[in-house]
Amino acid sequence: MGAEVSIYDACLDPFGRNLANLEGIRERVLFVKGDIRDKEKVEETIKAVEPDLVFNCAAQVSHLDSMNNPLLDIDINCRGNMTVLEVCRKFADGAKIIYAGTRAQIGRLKYSPIDEEHPSEPIDVYGIDKLAAEKYHRLYNDVYGLRACSVVINNSYGPRHQMKHRKYGILNWFIRLALEGKEISVYGDGRQLRDYNYIDDVVDAMLLCAQEEKTNGQRYLLGSGKPIQFIEMVDKIIHTVGSGSRKRVPWPADREAIETGDFFVSFEKIKRELGWVPKTDFDEGLKKTVDFYKMHLQKYI
Repeated sequence: MGAEVSIYDACLDPFGRNLANLEGIRERVLFVKGDIRDKEKVEETIKAVEPDLVFNCAAQVSHLDSMNNPLLDIDINCRGNMTVLEVCRKFADGAKIIYAGTRAQIGRLKYSPIDEEHPSEPIDVYGIDKLAAEKYHRLYNDVYGLRACSVVINNSYGPRHQMKHRKYGILNWFIRLALEGKEISVYGDGRQLRDYNYIDDVVDAMLLCAQEEKTNGQRYLLGSGKPIQFIEMVDKIIHTVGSGSRKRVPWPADREAIETGDFFVSFEKIKRELGWVPKTDFDEGLKKTVDFYKMHLQKYI
């Protein structure tokens, strides 16, 4: 689209950064290694690039890690986001921030499909901190006029996602297991319904929100319109990859305590206001993802 793009990443393990993702664009972007908790570095970078748009995707994103190390989650997902907002307020108040929210902000389903008016009662520290950060962004929009909106991302998948571990991005982790001919464990009966959005559709939603002034101060939920059972997702992976197997196992206590059950979303608001609809159905997106990792697996394991 002709933009000058800067990428700011702390490169912390195990949060998914992979320099292989810069292949093909490395000479066309500015890459800055920096932490959103480092106020001086954030300030230095914001002053240097003078951004028109800030896509705020930096986070600690593991549900279990947030429960095992809540202070780290608070440090990154709350204090880190406040640092970004304060620096932008002082040195880039003309920029617009598009915040990457998460379904974990919602908690367990009260009614279906979930929409923007659904109660937000997170069931883990990660969800609480991400919800707080979203509220910070909307507050700065309303009080300081720092334009911001939130795109609440459901289960996203696609090429270039991390697959070194199963702490987050479970679908891509399962693809790795299948590619390696290993067994995939499904907790319980695996019949909980879930939405899955292909990465290109998620990016389209964020770009649309960036371009429209009516999105300022708003939140938009992304969904597929076609939820599928978790165990069906696993079977589709095994079929598409052509290897691997699955077994059902009991829920580990720590995971069962923060399991949401069924979770599927109405994307009517973003469809009505911005015309967004997911263009990539699950089978097509899964095939594209599997084909990518069959070619590039060694760069991601």
